[in-house]
Amino acid sequence: MFETVCSLPLSSDLFSQAIHPREPVVSVGLAAGHVQTFRLPSEEVDDEDDAASSSSHNGKGHIDTMWTTRRHKGSCRCLGFGVDGETLYSAGTDGLVKAANSETGKVTNKIAIPLEKDGYDENTLAVYFVMQLKPNSNNFNVFFFFFSSVDAPTVIHALSPQTLLLATDSSALHLYDLRTPYSKISARPEQSHHPHDDYISSLTPLPASDTSTSGFSKQWVTTGGTTLAVTDLRRGVLMRSEDQEEELISSTYIGGLPSSGTSRGEKVAVGGSGGVVTLWEKGAWDDQDERIYVSRDAEGGESIETMAVVPDELGLGKMIAAGLGNGTVKFIRIGPNKVVSTDVHDETEGVVGLGFDVEGRMVSGGGQIVKVWHESPELGAGEAELAGGKHFLGDSDDSDDSDDDKKQQQNADRKKRKKAKGKDRSGGQHVMAFADMD
Repeated sequence: MFETVCSLPLSSDLFSQAIHPREPVVSVGLAAGHVQTFRLPSEEVDDEDDAASSSSHNGKGHIDTMWTTRRHKGSCRCLGFGVDGETLYSAGTDGLVKAANSETGKVTNKIAIPLEKDGYDENTLAVYFVMQLKPNSNNFNVFFFFFSSVDAPTVIHALSPQTLLLATDSSALHLYDLRTPYSKISARPEQSHHPHDDYISSLTPLPASDTSTSGFSKQWVTTGGTTLAVTDLRRGVLMRSEDQEEELISSTYIGGLPSSGTSRGEKVAVGGSGGVVTLWEKGAWDDQDERIYVSRDAEGGESIETMAVVPDELGLGKMIAAGLGNGTVKFIRIGPNKVVSTDVHDETEGVVGLGFDVEGRMVSGGGQIVKVWHESPELGAGEAELAGGKHFLGDSDDSDDSDDDKKQQQNADRKKRKKAKGKDRSGGQHVMAFADMD
């Protein structure tokens, strides 16, 4: 259904991917803490352009590296563009959210993620004690100091120009008011909720109602553990589903479906760890509406790590692209025929990032590679040859990450990460960082 236009090798494992809402730009967050931003070739061609521009017209021109930097001391767990695309938000295991100019990469603000205080274990609590000898006595006092750990982020999403949502491993959902003139590091969330008992794995905003004056969403769906929840900006957590007996990992909203009876033609698709996509009718959250078996066999199924709605402009009907833990991308038609096609992103690493840019190209990421795809032309008797253009990043190091402490930090982070996103093989290769962007 789609064919590869180019492949972008990365310096370490991909943790997160974000696509610009208005321009052909994609950013990636890596296990080694780097954030990289690329500009894809535009398909728009002026009348004065000649045949020499045909490669750009076909979307197969050069891919430019706009900027790259070591943004976080730990892994960059999640990325998200602002509504207008002018700001890129990143969150890492160093416990920081950083807002940066998406064009230049320069950091404009920093927010400290609230520490995890409850449910501690040997990985989340440090204990420090001091013994003090009493004057003129053989007795001594013992002082214990307890330190909460960083609550690693899992999802970041700019709901509107005013509201930023941040979800974490401890199931916390923090809401930040972007209109508040925060000073660096000192920002506190305006609201915090816990819609699930386990880490929040996905967040999908619901469209604004017809009566909305702002036009921006005020409700969203989250998945965490084996439950689905709906939260409202004004009223907090509205509902949480019953235990679905399967880990829910990804979600996306799809509208414009046929409406009949009680169906409004709006559904939320949820991907599970067992290879099943469930459909939930918007406004009727009591139970799932339909089950689609995407990748299921006698031994179980492949986890559905990420999903994206195929743009209507491509003329393929109501369809969802699903990135799986085995490195394939499945295309699911909502309605008859169900799973209609399969493409392969990687033969060993799962797909953790998936979406479509403003020009309808699919961007998939996983392991140490990002791929850009075009809709395939109609094939003849033979297979169409895949486009071979590749864009390679530089190998120069900006820091020495091969020491034992760095390896231990990455190993600990890999254990902390609960999604099946592949191993962190960042090693010591990093791309060069730009000045004044950390």
